[in-house]
Amino acid sequence: MSALPFAAGPGHLAENVMHFARVLRHAGMPVGTDRVAVALQALQVAGLASRTDFHAVLCACLLDRAEHRALFDQAFELFWRDPDLQGRMRALLLPKVQAKDGTPPVPENRRLAAALFPNPPQRPPEEPAEEELELEATLSWNQRELLQKADFETMTPEEWRAAQRLLAQMKLVFEPLPSRRTRAATRPDRVDWRSTLAGMARHGGELWDLRWRTRRTQPAPLVLLADISGSMSRYSRMLLHFAHALGHADARVESFVFGTRLTRTTRQLKSRDPDLAVAEVVRSVQDWSGGTRITECLQQFNHRWARRVLPGNATLLLVSDGLEHGDTDALAFEMERLHKSCRRLIWLNPLLRFEQFQPRAGGIKAMLPHVDQFLPVHNLDSLQALVAVLAATDCHRTAFKPGAMPQG
Repeated sequence: MSALPFAAGPGHLAENVMHFARVLRHAGMPVGTDRVAVALQALQVAGLASRTDFHAVLCACLLDRAEHRALFDQAFELFWRDPDLQGRMRALLLPKVQAKDGTPPVPENRRLAAALFPNPPQRPPEEPAEEELELEATLSWNQRELLQKADFETMTPEEWRAAQRLLAQMKLVFEPLPSRRTRAATRPDRVDWRSTLAGMARHGGELWDLRWRTRRTQPAPLVLLADISGSMSRYSRMLLHFAHALGHADARVESFVFGTRLTRTTRQLKSRDPDLAVAEVVRSVQDWSGGTRITECLQQFNHRWARRVLPGNATLLLVSDGLEHGDTDALAFEMERLHKSCRRLIWLNPLLRFEQFQPRAGGIKAMLPHVDQFLPVHNLDSLQALVAVLAATDCHRTAFKPGAMPQG
């Protein structure tokens, strides 16, 4: 065990701990002043002998949710790094000195990066920059319109973060499906004889008014099957953010990703933080941005998962470009079986962004007859159109017409 480099200056320890708690709070963790006080009291008893003990004490005092552990560990590694790696002058002034060149890469949680480095140094451009779109938290009408039509594949990191903010602001409405349960109603529907007779008993057996009941409604369950092969990883990543937003709304959402194998990602998307949730999905999937075997993965889903997570009234979202090699007859069989297992099957294909798209590939020809709707998924406008489709009560089958898809 190595002694802590900042143990020699206990006068600055309280200031650094308070600033560390402030960073965690800005990154989205609920850290109150009472927890900071408890941490400082605990550090007087133990925790200064080694870095491991210091981490354990702060974790026990400042952390209260298991889902925030990864965020806490990232913040601890960046904030309390060994000063010798960045210079001895950072020993007791970590909150006051800006990061230099050669710092570790920004963590996957972007809110943590913004909390640690709110004012990163910017180098002046060597050449006059051309006119470009600057993205801020508040977008103008023209900037918002351009961002709505920007392709996910060509977005810069700033545009990608702005697109995530707009995605989180979407109003999600789901198709209401009647359930077997009923509730009290004010308008005539089904007579509630139990409540009506109880009212008659209170009025001496006279019928004063009829009580009514109506069937409850619940949002249609959703199942997402997203292709994460090399050509689809950028679009599937944004669809995972979309699935995260759906899963924290009123709908019941099951999510799967597939490349060369099928992986269930429902549990990973339960995290409150969308960045942490998608990062956990990427870490848990071994074949991210690799090859694709659509037929084998659909067969595995039909054999293992369809009866467990795909009820007959569910809507299935299949995200894939349909570029499958090999036996397309087997692919057609699995698609037909998948279509019969759900209420409606919506195929989201980023290739529809091209105006001259034609379903000539063998995999697309085999899959297309077994889908109810064939829609593009390449920008925010297409996701907004998908929300309208999911909210529609009429789920009739729509035939594919070349050149009729919305373009961005």
